[in-house]
Amino acid sequence: MEFKLVSNFSPSGDQPNAISNLTANFAKGTNFQVLLGVTGSGKTYTVANLIEKLQLPTLIISHNKTLAGQLYSEFKEFFPNNAVEYFVSYYDYYQPESYIPSTDTYIEKEADINKLIESLRLKATASLMSRKDVIVVSSVSCIYNLGSPLEFTTYSLNVKRGISTHKEILERLVEIFYQNSKIDFEKGNFRQIGSVIDIWPAYTEYPIRLEFSEEILQKIYLFNPITGEETESFNNFVIFPAKHYVSPNLQNEEILNQIRQDLTSQVQHLKSSGKPLEAYRLEQKTNNDLEMIKEIGYCNGIENYSRYFDKRNPGEPPFTLIDFFGKEFLLIIDESHMTIPQIGGMYNGDRSRKETLINYGFRLPSALDNRPLNFAEFESKIKKVIFTSATPNTWEIAKSNNTVIEQLVRPTGIPEPEILIKPTNNQIPDLIERIKERVSKNERVLVTTLTKKISEELSDYLQNKTDIKTAYLHSDIETLERTEILTKLRKGEFSVLIGVNLLREGLDLPEVSLVAILDADKEGFLRSKTALIQTMGRTARHVNGQVVLYADTITKSIQGAKEEVDRRRKYQLEYNKKMGITPRSVKSNIKPLIIEREIKTTDENIDSNFEDFEFRTFAKAKQNKIIKNLEKIMKNYAENLQFEEACVIRDRLLNLKKIYK
Repeated sequence: MEFKLVSNFSPSGDQPNAISNLTANFAKGTNFQVLLGVTGSGKTYTVANLIEKLQLPTLIISHNKTLAGQLYSEFKEFFPNNAVEYFVSYYDYYQPESYIPSTDTYIEKEADINKLIESLRLKATASLMSRKDVIVVSSVSCIYNLGSPLEFTTYSLNVKRGISTHKEILERLVEIFYQNSKIDFEKGNFRQIGSVIDIWPAYTEYPIRLEFSEEILQKIYLFNPITGEETESFNNFVIFPAKHYVSPNLQNEEILNQIRQDLTSQVQHLKSSGKPLEAYRLEQKTNNDLEMIKEIGYCNGIENYSRYFDKRNPGEPPFTLIDFFGKEFLLIIDESHMTIPQIGGMYNGDRSRKETLINYGFRLPSALDNRPLNFAEFESKIKKVIFTSATPNTWEIAKSNNTVIEQLVRPTGIPEPEILIKPTNNQIPDLIERIKERVSKNERVLVTTLTKKISEELSDYLQNKTDIKTAYLHSDIETLERTEILTKLRKGEFSVLIGVNLLREGLDLPEVSLVAILDADKEGFLRSKTALIQTMGRTARHVNGQVVLYADTITKSIQGAKEEVDRRRKYQLEYNKKMGITPRSVKSNIKPLIIEREIKTTDENIDSNFEDFEFRTFAKAKQNKIIKNLEKIMKNYAENLQFEEACVIRDRLLNLKKIYK
């Protein structure tokens, strides 16, 4: 099936030229390009049009799970008849295996991984192995070890009418990690009822039913698990494994002996280093894993032995989601100025965590090869790429040989904000007067400071010395409260929000008409050209948008940011004049508060409003009920792709479970 874009509108503004130029450049062999698009210019729609023209499987990488969820929803709407998938790691959701020596805390890999996330991951790879019209929106976890796509396909079970036999299918289902379960029939399970086998692939909405007569398969169809109603029939159907990591070598005695030899060597090394406890721990853990692998072909954390089963040399790169795309695919790196550095930093962060596990006897050195790609390995796998950003970094521009396609026109006609530079002398009285002017028009204000202490003090000052309703926002405020604060700002429960570095990418605040940047001349990460442009962009959805920089010196970053924003403003204003466009502010619905959604998913008989230390005083039955309830809330967040909120609940659950045990 081909990609078919479905939309009620057509390309406008700079979009037609951007689509045309990007397509033409790829045709000429220019495989790396930058799409420099301002906030609100419709970069996603441009990319959707390009996908339809190129007809290539597409991987979209985002640095932020929340933004990835937004992109997934948008592309699902643009391509309702094609396979649009969402791929995040359950390490984005559960904490990975790790050890903290300072507190002697070992965090075991979560055995009961989130079934929704695993289903979405398997659905993405199954789609890539069975069709070409696939778009996968992913976090940077797509560069992490996933297992061989060749083995994933080889282990698949292809059932055909008139050929497949009853006994053979049952045996193969067990081999590819499906569990026999007649009571709790769910994804990843199968059941046999007389001459019928029901299988629920881990990646499909509905289970599939196989009807036999005298051992020969006569009918194949998907059915509604509640009503039993047939929804779609097939002559043949491919069932992919219920787990990503599969290998024909899992029970190979020669390979298991190699692991045992490396275990003996590492145990001797630990003992000679004066670490008898660590040696004992490693020996027990590894032997238990080997016993599980030998008996059932699997163990929790089997990917840490993947180098042996894949027959890779130490240090050789692992297979990742990227390998499932084959040779010809399109890669979109969203917010590339943030995503590229994150991709580059994953390898070292993972290695540091694994080295600690190895040094303290929790893993063999082979665990180092269960890893993400390093940046050079990542570069070697990408062939046709678009870097999208309002502020691309020098690396992306250099990589694309200065092939930068600009998209500066907003369909709303809103130009970039007017920029004023004011001295720091009397900056607070000046700021208060500007805030009062905006508040009188029912508009909102963002004020960005350099430190959380200043943000708190300024918020207190405005609250106590004026009648301006104010709140502050910084990294110490938990995710749930942060979302609540932003929602209340939009609703007008307060008019001014003061923060540090949380007022940049991914905030949809169309009511904001003024951004004030204090200490704008303090050069550094928070006051770089890129950071300044991104922060200024928070007013790009309001026709009265204005930015005030309080600075006594015009730094290189201020000068560069002002020149770029002024250039974009002039471009939009000239386009508006030429096309007779009157700018209009963006209107968007205010989503319900996170707290309101949490209440709806909570058992009304359970009060979760308590401190963790109070949890110790509760009866075991009540503790268990609270934990189960919080797990339900966490999973509901995950099902709505609200992974940051889910992570907050997850972290609390970890503490409560320790107390419970």
